[in-house]
Amino acid sequence: MRLAFFGDVVGRTGREGLAEHLPALRRRLGLEFVAVNAENAAAGFGITENSARELFAAGADCLTLGNHSWDQKEALTYIVREPRLIRPLNYPAFAAAPGRGAQLFTTERGRHVLVVNLLGRVYMDPLDDPFAAIDRELEACPLGVAADAIVVDMHAEVSSEKMAMGHFCDGRASLVVGTHTHVPTADAQILPGGTAYQTDAGACADYDSVIGNQKEEPLRRFTTRISQGRFKPAEGPATVCGVYLETDEATGLARRIEPIRIGGRLKETVPQVEAVRV
Repeated sequence: MRLAFFGDVVGRTGREGLAEHLPALRRRLGLEFVAVNAENAAAGFGITENSARELFAAGADCLTLGNHSWDQKEALTYIVREPRLIRPLNYPAFAAAPGRGAQLFTTERGRHVLVVNLLGRVYMDPLDDPFAAIDRELEACPLGVAADAIVVDMHAEVSSEKMAMGHFCDGRASLVVGTHTHVPTADAQILPGGTAYQTDAGACADYDSVIGNQKEEPLRRFTTRISQGRFKPAEGPATVCGVYLETDEATGLARRIEPIRIGGRLKETVPQVEAVRV
């Protein structure tokens, strides 16, 4: 199976960049399933129904979230009505967070893809243990049995926690990919047990920025320690960043992982693939 995951969409620029490039990428790469992290899709903070609809119309099959899940209050009710929107799995049970942290999707070709969203705990909101949460989910929906592919979005601040999650899931997931830090890392690899991994997918954002935000306010805060306004998404052309994944039809484990970068300022890289045989 051929899948792709795209990193954090930041504001209108990120949404427009994905709308410009994703339809052609789906055709060019023969993608059967596409997941997108969208926790910054609405003006850089959270998600709204309208911003989600734009991303679905562009070709996303599933949207994951993160620490900004509820910045737009309408997300609290929209996520209940929209099963394609996934928030972090490891909210405490007593919090009764709306929506779901994992969802099993069926592709047009009849194959089943489990998508799981996790939130790290190092320098992040203190949710429940993401390792225990994913362990339960993978036991309940094993790869190669209940799911033809499993995609884990590890939304976390530090690379060590993301790497640890990759090794923890090795052999039990098709892909573990990090989000949140908005910079694509150069460590796309297949781990010893067959799980594809990249520490951060990057962002769909204007990279003439500070992690997708206009430069002036972050620079002011770093240099003066004084806030004079909100962060605002940068508005130049977006680079669309993500990863491409091919899985083994029998096991669901990874056969290939490659970075995707297209548009904007970063050096372009799009995998070369053979035409899909129908």
